[in-house]
Amino acid sequence: MVLISLTMVLILVVAAAVVAYVAFPHRGQQMPVMPWLGDAMHKTVESMPTGATPEDFYEHAETSLR
Repeated sequence: MVLISLTMVLILVVAAAVVAYVAFPHRGQQMPVMPWLGDAMHKTVESMPTGATPEDFYEHAETSLR
């Protein structure tokens, strides 16, 4: 029972972090209560390698398949 409770708490913390990132730093705004957390999230996202942009991803596809 304790393991399930801890897992649920971890899931809620991760979900809250995603919501906080989407609500503020992703849109270029500072988080009102914890600006250091928004800065840390922004630096983490900037340092992660990303794949091709969506425009580049579909460039090689045939027009009839779109």
